[in-house]
Amino acid sequence: MCFKLGQLTTIVLSLPDIAKEVLQAHDLLFSDRTVPLATTVHNHNHYSLPFLPISPLWRDLRKICNNQLFSHKSLDASQNLRRMKLHELLDDVHASSLSGEAVDIGTMAFRASINFLSNTFFSLDFVNSVGEAEEYKSIVENLGRAIATPNLEDFLPLLNMVDPQGIRRRAAIYVSKLFAIFDCLIHKRLKFGNVSNADDMLDTLLNISQEDGQKMNHQKIKHLLLDLIVAGTDTTSYTMEWAMAELIKNPDTMSKAKGELEQTIGIGNPIEEADISRLPYLHAIIKETLRMHPGAPLLLPRKAKIDVEINGYTVPQGAQIVINEWAIGRNPSIWDNPNLFSPE
Repeated sequence: MCFKLGQLTTIVLSLPDIAKEVLQAHDLLFSDRTVPLATTVHNHNHYSLPFLPISPLWRDLRKICNNQLFSHKSLDASQNLRRMKLHELLDDVHASSLSGEAVDIGTMAFRASINFLSNTFFSLDFVNSVGEAEEYKSIVENLGRAIATPNLEDFLPLLNMVDPQGIRRRAAIYVSKLFAIFDCLIHKRLKFGNVSNADDMLDTLLNISQEDGQKMNHQKIKHLLLDLIVAGTDTTSYTMEWAMAELIKNPDTMSKAKGELEQTIGIGNPIEEADISRLPYLHAIIKETLRMHPGAPLLLPRKAKIDVEINGYTVPQGAQIVINEWAIGRNPSIWDNPNLFSPE
């Protein structure tokens, strides 16, 4: 589907074989991004990993993330931290059940996610209460909402001077709140050192900054931490909330999941990460949740570097490419009963 909004040509892809052409066959020709103006507050797009073009800075940031967060060594080293945050989450649920309080799955999952990340980055918990979790969740959600809201400025550049919908102003407020926290933590680390004696990501980034200020400075550090916290918290809690909602709506599926856990893990035994590969039905529940309720229903937009022919059509240079993950997940030619939650 092709349509034009103002001066921006947008092409929406809703079939997996066509999406594969963009994401695999012609990946380099579509590796640039259209950058929403809401992300340009505090020069965010200059340093933001999701919106950077392939460049030395992009490669440096990717390398830091891969080495510090996503390598096998890093994931193995942080397993105890994940176990601890999981047990804290379960303790919170248990406390609510004893007092008869309703459990806000989204907020509890968000608290576990953001505290895991904040310990990985700064060796401390960001959130110590449900109230704080709701406050941080509101900041992240509102920032995501501001960036995702269709913005007239993106389609009519003449409006850049006036910010008619106030989207950039709102985004700037939420970014500033997170940057103020990061500034305080960076200042304390530089003044007092790492009192926890844990080798965390902030230590690594500050060391790189001291060795090569061009490659990594404090501004780039804050933007990278912002990207990772926004991307790694709300998406996780959103998916967890939908999974639980679907299980509650589908008691047979819930019963099968419980049966698998009882048979494989045993009642009352703690689950470990090594057990996950032995729980195929639980795997299927998570995948089915992601099929029906993807965290990013429209993937981050790409931009054509040159005219590219795909499936007999010419995608013009500069066109914005939007991949409709939601539609692919509910395509009736691929899935039987696509609107039915069915891990099977």
